[in-house]
Order: sequence, then C-alpha cells, then structure tokens
Amino acid sequence: MAGISSSAIETLRDQLATATVHIPGSKGHRGCLPHDNHGSGGATWKAVDEAGAAHGLATVGGTVNHTGVGGLTLGGGYGWLSGQYGLTIDNLRSATVVLADGRVMTASATEHPDLFWALRGAGYNFGVVVDFTYQAYHQGNRVYAGILGFSPDRLESIIELLNSLLANPDARSGAMCIFAQAPDGSGPMIIIICFYNGTREEGQERFAGFLALEPVLNTVDIVPYPVVNTLQNPQATYGDRKSFKGIFYEPPLDPGFMRSVFNEFMAKIQDDLDLMPSAIILECIDMRKICETPVPATALASRNLTQNGILYLRWTDPAKDLDHRAWARGVQAKWKAELDARKRDLQGGVEVPQYINYAEPGDSVVPNIYGENLGRLQTLKARYDPNNVFHKMHPIPLPP
Repeated sequence: MAGISSSAIETLRDQLATATVHIPGSKGHRGCLPHDNHGSGGATWKAVDEAGAAHGLATVGGTVNHTGVGGLTLGGGYGWLSGQYGLTIDNLRSATVVLADGRVMTASATEHPDLFWALRGAGYNFGVVVDFTYQAYHQGNRVYAGILGFSPDRLESIIELLNSLLANPDARSGAMCIFAQAPDGSGPMIIIICFYNGTREEGQERFAGFLALEPVLNTVDIVPYPVVNTLQNPQATYGDRKSFKGIFYEPPLDPGFMRSVFNEFMAKIQDDLDLMPSAIILECIDMRKICETPVPATALASRNLTQNGILYLRWTDPAKDLDHRAWARGVQAKWKAELDARKRDLQGGVEVPQYINYAEPGDSVVPNIYGENLGRLQTLKARYDPNNVFHKMHPIPLPP
C-alpha cells in the first residue's frame, strides 16, 4: 500500500490491482463456501476486517489496517488471531496470479499446488496476485484490547511481565511492547498494546500485572474486533522517509539488554528531533499454532518459536538517509548478536530467525532467508519466471 513500505516496490505492486472485498453468499458469489473471504490484491485490511465483521467473521490479517493485503500475505502474515489460527498464509485457500508471461492461474491446494506452495512465503518472486481467498472464522465483535502507557522507570517490571506472558502462552491473547515518544509528545514512554479474544474479566486477569503497575495511559476496554487493528495506525501513517529493520528474540528477554536498547534508542531520537515518530516494536504472540505447520509445508522458513520485532525509523530529511540507515543496521546487529549468544544455550537454535516481511531488500541478516526451502524455490522460479522478471524483494537466484 502506497506510503507504508520503506521502498517503492509495494506501491508499484498494489497499484496494479483493484481494491475489493467480497463475502461468500453475497451477490455474485453464489456457491462459495460460507467461511471464505475474498480480497483483491489492492484491498486494505480495513476493508477485509469491516466486511467480515458485518457477517460475524474474521480472518488472520494485519495489525495495521490501512496496509494492503497482498504484501503481508505473500510474506507470511502475523496478526492478533495468529495464536488461534496460525499465519495469514496458513489461512489462504487460493490466489489468482498473473505470471510474467501473461498467463493467469488460480493456485490452491488442488490447482497448481507447487505455485501455491511458493506464494505462501516467497510470493513476491512469482507474479502479481490479483485475488486472494482466505479462510474466515466466527468472531464475536467484542474483544478486550487497548493501549497501556508507562513511564520509563517501569521498564524492568514490564520486561518481567512480558516474560511471564511468553512463558505461559494463551492462544487467545497477544501483546506488543513499544518504545516510543508519548502520544502527546511529553517524553519517552513504554507502550503495551493488549489483546484478549474474550471477555473483560478474562482480559483483566491476563493483563492484571500490567494494570497493577499504574499506567499513566489506559485505553483498554471492550471494543469491536476491527478496532484492534487500528491501534497502531496513528504511528504508521503514510509518507515520510522510513527504514524497517527486523529484530527477533528468544524469550525470556534480558532486562539489562532491554534497558540498554531503550536508553540508546531514546538518546538517538532526542538528539535528532526529525526521528521523533520512530519506534521499537516487539511482538509477543503464542507461536504454538504457527509451529504446528512444518517448515517444508510452505515457502516460509522462519516458522519457529522466535518472536519478531521491528525497528521503525521515520524522518523527513533526505540528507540523513545514509546515516539513519547505518545506525539502524547497527541496532539490528546488536539484536542478532544477542540472539546468537542465546542460541548457544539452546538446543540447536533456529536456522532462519528473520521474518521476511520485516527484512528490507538487500538487508537480510541471515545468509539464506529461505532456509531449507531455497532449492525447491529455485526449481519453481525457473519454471514460472525463467527471465527473473520479479526480483525486487529478496530475489530467488535461478539455478545454474
């Protein structure tokens, strides 16, 4: 979706498709399964969320609802419902693809299944997807969600509580921890986005420790499900210059490391006020459902218990591009070093910790972001795009 990506690639792709969403059983879709949700390549998650909610349905979609469905889906797709239903690609039933030679194919588990496999995790490399069909689920329109804001002195206590959440996962629950400026610009703040797919009482029990920390900001309430995917929108508005650097961690988080990250980040943005809209965002998701699907079942290689995050830098002065991106790479390298150190204490670690949607083109911190799936992807690339027309997002090298 134009204005969100840190490069021009997403803008080009999404402008090639119309923006429509269709719910099965509605006019023009007789015969569709009752729990399918159809979205075109140019649709936003807002349209998908609202269309589904009107029928008491939801699917696993993005946590920023004014982004396009295509990019998130083709790279995997984490959302607030991932704990219950897995990734967006795990709920993709079919896709209509325009190939480099102009052929239009429907890819699914029964039609061109090899192409369907490749689209789910490496889809940028195989064509232009103009239509998606997702599995949808019955979803009550009320969930427990909102924002808690804390002063910086609460950081160590917050990290302990996050570690407790991660050590005691709940498929209906999720959280994000954000280091940023307070919404009113008054100074540094630690923000927790809370989500519980249940009642107020269940949500309050899940997040009782955070509520007891006396947040200086509290918007948590029972809200319609589509509202949850708007909570980050004010921070992720269109425009400006951006750099997204994927970070990742193995729980439990180290409070000392997190304090050093927080202090360095806040010093950086306070030294250059043009960076004030920037943030560090850590996701806390129950990964068990995601890991039920074996890595070879889709093209996505980063299917493990490693949690994701993102260093989100935003500024306006083009003269600062090189400096800001270099600093961001340094921060990202510290997170990778922390994970590598932790992996020495783990049984084998993880081969591919980096989530492809959080890796800018040419900025992967792992030598092979496709992991064990690379060989099969190369074979399919030679079949479906032998002239390498689609090569701007983590290109798959053609076989020799």
